[in-house]
Amino acid sequence: MPSTALSRPGPRPSVDLALPRGGDAQRRRAGRPHLLAALFCAAYAALSVTKHLQLRSTGYDLGIFEQAVRAYAHLRAPVSELKGAGYNLLGDHFHPILATLAPLYRLFPTPLTLLTAQAALLALSVIPVTRLAIHTTTPRLGTAIGVAYGLSWGLQKAVAFDFHEIAFAVPLLAFSLESLALRRWRTAVAWALPLVLVKEDLPLTVTAIGLYILLCGRRRRLGGAVMACGVLSGLLIVLVVIPALNPDGHYAYLDSATEATGNPLTRLLLPPQKLGTLLALLAPTAFLALRSPLVLLALPTLAWRFWSTNPAYWGLDYHYSAVLMPVVFLAFADALGRLNRPRLITRAVAVSVAASLLAAPFLPLRDVAGPAWRPSPWAGPAREVMAAVPDGAEIGVVNYLAPQLTSRACVYRFPQVLDSGTKPEWLLISDPTRGGMPGLRGELPRLPELPSLGYHLVMERSGIQLYRLADR
Repeated sequence: MPSTALSRPGPRPSVDLALPRGGDAQRRRAGRPHLLAALFCAAYAALSVTKHLQLRSTGYDLGIFEQAVRAYAHLRAPVSELKGAGYNLLGDHFHPILATLAPLYRLFPTPLTLLTAQAALLALSVIPVTRLAIHTTTPRLGTAIGVAYGLSWGLQKAVAFDFHEIAFAVPLLAFSLESLALRRWRTAVAWALPLVLVKEDLPLTVTAIGLYILLCGRRRRLGGAVMACGVLSGLLIVLVVIPALNPDGHYAYLDSATEATGNPLTRLLLPPQKLGTLLALLAPTAFLALRSPLVLLALPTLAWRFWSTNPAYWGLDYHYSAVLMPVVFLAFADALGRLNRPRLITRAVAVSVAASLLAAPFLPLRDVAGPAWRPSPWAGPAREVMAAVPDGAEIGVVNYLAPQLTSRACVYRFPQVLDSGTKPEWLLISDPTRGGMPGLRGELPRLPELPSLGYHLVMERSGIQLYRLADR
């Protein structure tokens, strides 16, 4: 819990860095956040684009999201064949904000459009974090905090794992929390309300923002209205909208939330992996984020993740912690503005930067320095085989090759498509026993069945195999 009351931030500490005065100095200070954002956008895009070009992106989830955006671009419902024939993704998670990418995708119909957009969205959040840090400390220290934020493990993990809708939530939260810290209540609300269109858990965060405004800003009508919007939209989405669009008529992730598993406190805090996640979140802020009430806005996300019975939500992997990064770093910047001890502030920023730099060799952006640019031995053969697939074809594809075709074909997931009522004309697989790229467990055991199902091999390069139904 924060150790300070919910009150106006303290005066900005007077750390003298002997900066020049006048318009030039102000312009340089204002430009730093944007320059940092541009640099991180380039780094994020380089990482995710090279991963895709080297066949290290996946159908789950880049291919799924591309199918949804491609459908929006052609004014159709966001159906993803990788999830199942006719599967409307709004019946899985509620993310209509993806439709905003449709015009861009219509101009550039490729998965690289999604990856580049994600890089830009995540990098955009660097601006409010750095700007608030400069406001509460100094241009030099604020820029250092912006660097630490851009290098934060939560953002890097999100960039490295394909594309996800939470890329929209990160800048929306960052700009909203910056406005909360500066007591610009209506601006904070304007940035927060679109979160209900990003994912169904985020109305909880909107509700928390409303409560923050009510308690901290004493704006009862505004805070109460935001809370009501968060609660009502969340209930409507989870209990009505998603079940109406789900093939099975219910919200699939609600079961793990309502399942009874004993002591609630034990369920929230154990196993120790959850405490490790908390430490990893707070350590880059020298734990000073706890001195700002803004850190409380991380609780809704942490609560649903730790309450879930799915272990994938508890740790540091995947994209789940990206939305927490702007919360803890903006809380850190806000906390520094409450201190009047310049030496402590400088040391805290040094700890933050040092923590980010020490973690860098173990995080995905390290690959941009070299490994990301090394060619995959399967990239050339795979593209040669995929060139034989006609546009618009129905095809079952293994996970690591699926997003290579979702921009121009109707792609199903192999081997799941073999057990469905759909029988695509084509299959694209990788056989590691014949020199192909490694795949997921469950793909290789199904390969011997293909001849008996009517498929014959029509092309193979380096273990990348293209099959077609014998009667076509």
